[in-house]
Amino acid sequence: MQTMRVGGVRIATMALAATLLVGCSTVQTPTKEDPLEGLNRTVFKFNDTVDQYALKPVAKGYVWITPQPVRDSVTNFFSNIGDVYIAANNLLQLKITDGVEDIMRIVINTVFGVGGLFDVATLAKLPKHENDLGLTLGHYGVPAGPYLVLPLFGPSTVRDAVGSIGNYYVNPLTYIDPPGLSWALYGLNVVNVRANLLNAGDVLEGAALDKYSFIRNAYLQRRRYLLSEGKPNALPDYGDTPPPNYDDAESASGAATAAAPAAASGASAPQAASAASASDAATTPPLDLNGGPETTTVPANSLVPPGRLNFPALKIR
Repeated sequence: MQTMRVGGVRIATMALAATLLVGCSTVQTPTKEDPLEGLNRTVFKFNDTVDQYALKPVAKGYVWITPQPVRDSVTNFFSNIGDVYIAANNLLQLKITDGVEDIMRIVINTVFGVGGLFDVATLAKLPKHENDLGLTLGHYGVPAGPYLVLPLFGPSTVRDAVGSIGNYYVNPLTYIDPPGLSWALYGLNVVNVRANLLNAGDVLEGAALDKYSFIRNAYLQRRRYLLSEGKPNALPDYGDTPPPNYDDAESASGAATAAAPAAASGASAPQAASAASASDAATTPPLDLNGGPETTTVPANSLVPPGRLNFPALKIR
């Protein structure tokens, strides 16, 4: 009997190893941020199977038996708890204003929102931030590392995976006693989050040709956006040399063109400049100060005095 058990364990181990090897050999969209794509796809398929046959049906049942106002209160309750580690990470990043706002959200929603069941802080115009330990590590220069798909936890990176361990110990749900109640609340949070994503999941399944690549790219872009705090790219740095002024270049080019005939006829430099000025004056009609019907051409960025209808006319040469 013991021999049969040992044999069964060996067979299961060999099957698991073969599955991982097959996953590692089917890299479809290689990228430098995802060097472990084969293994990640295997874990992603496992997570997707668990979601399709276990988590998604439970979430649908939860939606069917729970009214929308109750689900909203559950979402607000866990969001209020999440503000605790959001505030901690904002303070760790020395974002004092955001951290104080997060603490105020916690106090207001806990006291006036019946333990966080109602989001009173948002009605009081206090913004909801998003932060975690992975972003804190990135804020201080820790690289993200390779993209990872964690079993049952989904998309991550090496840095975010380490950060999730810290978030677990900062989360107040971890310290609820008895432990069974703590795990029950964690489970309720997972089911509630999945229920809130039912419509998004249906859209994703219908729109994405490769769901794995879509989720990976969306996750990495989102993390980069949060780490940069949504700031646009800075203007290019020209250093000590100012950017070129093309208006001056055009003016210089026009003057050189006008002076070329005079210089070719043997005139001196002052005579060439005088010829250019005379040529420019000859080709430019006089300003019509009385608002006549003729068209008036003025230098760039110049303004003609008001005409008869008192509207300024602007024409660029």
